[in-house]
Amino acid sequence: MKTIFDNVSFACARLITRAYSTSFSTAVKMLGPSIRQDIYNIYGFVRLADEIVDTFHDYNKEVLFSRFEQDLENALTDGISLNPVLNGFQHTVKKYNIPRHLIDAFMKSMKQDLIKKDYTSFAEYNEYIYGSADVVGLMCLKVFVNSNDERYEELRPSAMRLGSAFQKVNFLRDLKADTEELERSYFPNMNLNNMTDATKQAIIDEIEADLAAGYAGIIQLPKEARFGVYTAYVYYSKLLTKLKNTPPLEIKNRRIRVPDYQKVTLLAKCYVNYRLNIL
Repeated sequence: MKTIFDNVSFACARLITRAYSTSFSTAVKMLGPSIRQDIYNIYGFVRLADEIVDTFHDYNKEVLFSRFEQDLENALTDGISLNPVLNGFQHTVKKYNIPRHLIDAFMKSMKQDLIKKDYTSFAEYNEYIYGSADVVGLMCLKVFVNSNDERYEELRPSAMRLGSAFQKVNFLRDLKADTEELERSYFPNMNLNNMTDATKQAIIDEIEADLAAGYAGIIQLPKEARFGVYTAYVYYSKLLTKLKNTPPLEIKNRRIRVPDYQKVTLLAKCYVNYRLNIL
Protein backbone atom coordinates (compact mmCIF):
# COMPACT_ATOMS: atom_id res chain seq x y z
CA MET A 1 0.00 0.00 0.00
CA LYS A 2 1.23 3.45 -0.81
CA THR A 3 -1.24 5.38 1.32
CA ILE A 4 1.46 6.73 3.61
CA PHE A 5 3.54 7.92 0.66
CA ASP A 6 0.48 9.53 -0.94
CA ASN A 7 -0.24 11.38 2.30
CA VAL A 8 3.36 12.57 2.43
CA SER A 9 3.03 13.72 -1.20
CA PHE A 10 -0.13 15.66 -0.39
CA ALA A 11 1.52 17.27 2.62
CA CYS A 12 4.41 18.34 0.38
CA ALA A 13 2.00 20.05 -2.03
CA ARG A 14 0.35 21.89 0.87
CA LEU A 15 3.73 22.99 2.19
CA ILE A 16 4.83 24.30 -1.21
CA THR A 17 1.63 26.29 -1.63
CA ARG A 18 1.88 27.89 1.80
CA ALA A 19 5.59 28.64 1.42
CA TYR A 20 5.39 30.22 -2.03
CA SER A 21 2.06 32.05 -2.01
CA THR A 22 0.26 33.20 1.12
CA SER A 23 -2.50 34.77 -1.00
CA PHE A 24 -3.21 31.67 -3.08
CA SER A 25 -2.88 29.48 -0.01
CA THR A 26 -5.53 31.55 1.74
CA ALA A 27 -7.84 31.23 -1.26
CA VAL A 28 -7.38 27.46 -1.35
CA LYS A 29 -8.33 27.24 2.32
CA MET A 30 -11.67 28.79 1.36
CA LEU A 31 -12.43 25.88 -0.97
CA GLY A 32 -14.53 22.95 0.17
CA PRO A 33 -12.54 20.21 1.96
CA SER A 34 -13.45 17.68 -0.73
CA ILE A 35 -11.49 19.55 -3.43
CA ARG A 36 -8.89 21.48 -1.45
CA GLN A 37 -6.10 18.90 -1.61
CA ASP A 38 -6.39 18.44 -5.36
CA ILE A 39 -5.87 22.17 -5.93
CA TYR A 40 -2.81 21.98 -3.69
CA ASN A 41 -1.57 19.11 -5.88
CA ILE A 42 -2.02 21.14 -9.05
CA TYR A 43 -0.33 24.19 -7.56
CA GLY A 44 2.62 22.12 -6.31
CA PHE A 45 3.19 20.81 -9.84
CA VAL A 46 2.99 24.17 -11.62
CA ARG A 47 5.08 25.90 -8.96
CA LEU A 48 7.88 23.36 -9.22
CA ALA A 49 8.05 23.72 -13.00
CA ASP A 50 8.01 27.51 -12.68
CA GLU A 51 10.79 27.46 -10.10
CA ILE A 52 13.03 25.47 -12.42
CA VAL A 53 12.83 28.07 -15.20
CA ASP A 54 12.70 31.19 -13.02
CA THR A 55 14.83 30.60 -9.94
CA PHE A 56 17.50 27.92 -10.15
CA HIS A 57 20.07 30.18 -11.78
CA ASP A 58 23.13 28.37 -10.39
CA TYR A 59 22.17 25.12 -12.08
CA ASN A 60 21.65 23.87 -15.60
CA LYS A 61 17.98 24.69 -16.02
CA GLU A 62 17.65 22.86 -19.33
CA VAL A 63 18.89 19.63 -17.77
CA LEU A 64 16.70 20.04 -14.69
CA PHE A 65 13.63 20.74 -16.82
CA SER A 66 14.33 17.79 -19.10
CA ARG A 67 14.55 15.49 -16.09
CA PHE A 68 11.37 16.96 -14.65
CA GLU A 69 9.62 16.46 -17.99
CA GLN A 70 10.66 12.80 -18.11
CA ASP A 71 9.67 12.27 -14.48
CA LEU A 72 6.27 13.76 -15.27
CA GLU A 73 5.83 11.40 -18.21
CA ASN A 74 6.74 8.44 -16.02
CA ALA A 75 4.39 9.58 -13.26
CA LEU A 76 1.44 9.88 -15.63
CA THR A 77 2.22 6.53 -17.25
CA ASP A 78 3.04 4.53 -14.11
CA GLY A 79 0.58 6.08 -11.66
CA ILE A 80 3.37 6.77 -9.17
CA SER A 81 6.47 8.91 -8.81
CA LEU A 82 9.21 9.04 -6.22
CA ASN A 83 8.99 12.82 -6.64
CA PRO A 84 6.24 13.60 -4.08
CA VAL A 85 5.00 16.63 -6.02
CA LEU A 86 4.54 14.63 -9.21
CA ASN A 87 3.04 11.74 -7.27
CA GLY A 88 0.38 14.03 -5.85
CA PHE A 89 -0.24 15.65 -9.23
CA GLN A 90 -0.69 12.39 -11.12
CA HIS A 91 -3.19 11.33 -8.44
CA THR A 92 -5.33 14.40 -9.20
CA VAL A 93 -4.92 14.01 -12.98
CA LYS A 94 -6.22 10.46 -12.79
CA LYS A 95 -8.98 11.24 -10.29
CA TYR A 96 -10.52 14.00 -12.44
CA ASN A 97 -9.43 12.84 -15.88
CA ILE A 98 -7.52 16.06 -16.55
CA PRO A 99 -6.79 16.15 -20.32
CA ARG A 100 -3.21 15.56 -21.30
CA HIS A 101 -3.25 18.43 -23.79
CA LEU A 102 -3.65 20.90 -20.90
CA ILE A 103 -0.54 19.52 -19.22
CA ASP A 104 1.41 19.54 -22.48
CA ALA A 105 0.46 23.17 -23.17
CA PHE A 106 1.63 24.18 -19.71
CA MET A 107 4.97 22.43 -20.12
CA LYS A 108 5.43 24.03 -23.55
CA SER A 109 5.06 27.53 -22.10
CA MET A 110 7.41 26.74 -19.23
CA LYS A 111 9.99 25.47 -21.70
CA GLN A 112 9.64 28.72 -23.65
CA ASP A 113 10.94 30.58 -20.59
CA LEU A 114 14.23 28.72 -21.01
CA ILE A 115 14.84 29.97 -24.53
CA LYS A 116 12.58 32.92 -25.36
CA LYS A 117 13.09 36.44 -24.03
CA ASP A 118 10.77 38.68 -26.05
CA TYR A 119 7.18 38.29 -27.21
CA THR A 120 6.86 40.61 -30.18
CA SER A 121 3.41 39.59 -31.42
CA PHE A 122 0.05 39.15 -29.74
CA ALA A 123 -0.14 35.63 -31.19
CA GLU A 124 3.00 34.62 -29.27
CA TYR A 125 1.82 36.48 -26.16
CA ASN A 126 -1.61 34.82 -26.18
CA GLU A 127 -0.14 31.37 -26.80
CA TYR A 128 2.22 31.78 -23.84
CA ILE A 129 -0.59 32.95 -21.55
CA TYR A 130 -2.79 30.05 -22.64
CA GLY A 131 -0.11 27.56 -21.67
CA SER A 132 1.16 29.26 -18.53
CA ALA A 133 -2.17 30.36 -17.02
CA ASP A 134 -5.36 29.46 -18.91
CA VAL A 135 -4.73 25.72 -18.81
CA VAL A 136 -3.96 25.87 -15.08
CA GLY A 137 -7.39 27.42 -14.59
CA LEU A 138 -8.86 24.64 -16.72
CA MET A 139 -7.12 21.95 -14.65
CA CYS A 140 -8.64 23.49 -11.54
CA LEU A 141 -12.02 23.73 -13.27
CA LYS A 142 -11.96 19.98 -13.86
CA VAL A 143 -11.69 19.59 -10.09
CA PHE A 144 -14.32 22.23 -9.34
CA VAL A 145 -16.99 20.57 -11.52
CA ASN A 146 -15.94 17.05 -10.51
CA SER A 147 -15.17 16.11 -14.12
CA ASN A 148 -18.68 16.98 -15.32
CA ASP A 149 -17.96 17.52 -19.02
CA GLU A 150 -21.09 19.58 -19.68
CA ARG A 151 -20.40 22.00 -16.84
CA TYR A 152 -16.73 22.11 -17.80
CA GLU A 153 -17.54 23.22 -21.35
CA GLU A 154 -20.01 25.82 -20.09
CA LEU A 155 -17.47 27.39 -17.73
CA ARG A 156 -14.32 26.84 -19.80
CA PRO A 157 -14.29 30.29 -21.52
CA SER A 158 -14.68 32.21 -18.26
CA ALA A 159 -12.07 30.05 -16.51
CA MET A 160 -9.60 30.84 -19.27
CA ARG A 161 -10.31 34.57 -19.06
CA LEU A 162 -9.80 34.51 -15.30
CA GLY A 163 -6.49 32.68 -15.71
CA SER A 164 -5.43 35.24 -18.31
CA ALA A 165 -6.34 38.11 -16.00
CA PHE A 166 -4.32 36.71 -13.12
CA GLN A 167 -1.28 36.13 -15.34
CA LYS A 168 -1.39 39.61 -16.86
CA VAL A 169 -1.62 41.17 -13.40
CA ASN A 170 1.45 39.14 -12.46
CA PHE A 171 3.27 40.37 -15.59
CA LEU A 172 2.55 43.99 -14.71
CA ARG A 173 3.43 43.55 -11.04
CA ASP A 174 6.67 41.70 -11.87
CA LEU A 175 7.72 43.91 -14.77
CA LYS A 176 10.91 45.08 -13.07
CA ALA A 177 12.06 41.58 -12.03
CA ASP A 178 11.13 40.00 -15.37
CA THR A 179 13.03 42.66 -17.30
CA GLU A 180 16.09 43.17 -15.12
CA GLU A 181 16.63 39.74 -13.55
CA LEU A 182 15.20 37.32 -16.10
CA GLU A 183 15.66 39.55 -19.17
CA ARG A 184 12.15 38.76 -20.40
CA SER A 185 9.50 40.99 -21.92
CA TYR A 186 6.06 39.42 -22.18
CA PHE A 187 3.94 42.37 -23.29
CA PRO A 188 4.32 42.78 -27.07
CA ASN A 189 6.36 45.83 -28.06
CA MET A 190 6.69 47.05 -24.48
CA ASN A 191 9.42 46.74 -21.88
CA LEU A 192 10.53 48.42 -18.70
CA ASN A 193 11.97 51.41 -20.52
CA ASN A 194 9.08 52.38 -22.79
CA MET A 195 6.01 51.93 -20.59
CA THR A 196 3.86 55.05 -20.62
CA ASP A 197 0.54 55.94 -19.04
CA ALA A 198 -1.16 55.06 -22.32
CA THR A 199 0.48 51.64 -22.70
CA LYS A 200 -0.20 50.84 -19.05
CA GLN A 201 -3.85 51.84 -19.39
CA ALA A 202 -4.25 49.62 -22.45
CA ILE A 203 -3.03 46.66 -20.40
CA ILE A 204 -5.32 47.62 -17.50
CA ASP A 205 -8.32 47.77 -19.84
CA GLU A 206 -7.47 44.33 -21.20
CA ILE A 207 -7.19 42.85 -17.70
CA GLU A 208 -10.43 44.46 -16.51
CA ALA A 209 -12.28 42.89 -19.45
CA ASP A 210 -10.78 39.49 -18.57
CA LEU A 211 -11.76 39.87 -14.91
CA ALA A 212 -15.34 40.75 -15.83
CA ALA A 213 -15.61 37.68 -18.04
CA GLY A 214 -14.03 35.55 -15.32
CA TYR A 215 -16.44 36.81 -12.68
CA ALA A 216 -19.37 35.72 -14.81
CA GLY A 217 -18.08 32.17 -14.43
CA ILE A 218 -17.26 32.42 -10.72
CA ILE A 219 -20.90 32.97 -9.76
CA GLN A 220 -21.81 29.78 -11.63
CA LEU A 221 -19.25 27.58 -9.89
CA PRO A 222 -20.35 24.82 -7.50
CA LYS A 223 -20.63 25.91 -3.90
CA GLU A 224 -17.46 24.02 -2.90
CA ALA A 225 -15.37 26.15 -5.26
CA ARG A 226 -17.13 29.51 -5.42
CA PHE A 227 -15.85 31.18 -2.24
CA GLY A 228 -12.22 30.22 -2.77
CA VAL A 229 -12.12 31.36 -6.40
CA TYR A 230 -13.99 34.55 -5.49
CA THR A 231 -11.38 35.26 -2.80
CA ALA A 232 -8.59 34.98 -5.39
CA TYR A 233 -10.58 37.20 -7.77
CA VAL A 234 -11.01 39.92 -5.12
CA TYR A 235 -7.31 39.84 -4.23
CA TYR A 236 -6.22 40.22 -7.85
CA SER A 237 -8.81 42.95 -8.42
CA LYS A 238 -7.34 44.86 -5.48
CA LEU A 239 -3.81 44.38 -6.79
CA LEU A 240 -4.92 45.61 -10.20
CA THR A 241 -6.44 48.72 -8.60
CA LYS A 242 -3.13 49.45 -6.88
CA LEU A 243 -1.26 49.01 -10.17
CA LYS A 244 -3.79 51.21 -11.92
CA ASN A 245 -3.17 53.98 -9.41
CA THR A 246 0.62 53.63 -9.51
CA PRO A 247 2.61 55.76 -12.00
CA PRO A 248 4.61 53.81 -14.59
CA LEU A 249 7.90 55.07 -13.13
CA GLU A 250 7.07 53.55 -9.75
CA ILE A 251 6.05 50.21 -11.33
CA LYS A 252 9.44 50.24 -13.05
CA ASN A 253 11.26 50.69 -9.74
CA ARG A 254 9.49 48.42 -7.29
CA ARG A 255 7.16 45.44 -6.98
CA ILE A 256 3.64 46.56 -6.09
CA ARG A 257 1.84 44.36 -3.55
CA VAL A 258 -1.22 44.26 -1.34
CA PRO A 259 -0.20 44.57 2.34
CA ASP A 260 -1.14 41.71 4.65
CA TYR A 261 -3.49 43.85 6.72
CA GLN A 262 -5.45 44.70 3.56
CA LYS A 263 -5.60 41.02 2.63
CA VAL A 264 -7.24 40.28 5.97
CA THR A 265 -9.82 43.00 5.34
CA LEU A 266 -10.46 41.69 1.84
CA LEU A 267 -10.98 38.18 3.16
CA ALA A 268 -13.52 39.42 5.70
CA LYS A 269 -15.43 41.30 3.00
CA CYS A 270 -15.37 38.24 0.75
CA TYR A 271 -16.83 36.12 3.50
CA VAL A 272 -19.63 38.61 4.20
CA ASN A 273 -20.51 38.86 0.50
CA TYR A 274 -20.47 35.10 0.18
CA ARG A 275 -22.65 34.50 3.22
CA LEU A 276 -25.12 37.16 2.05
CA ASN A 277 -25.10 35.63 -1.43
CA ILE A 278 -24.21 38.96 -3.06
CA LEU A 279 -21.21 37.89 -5.12
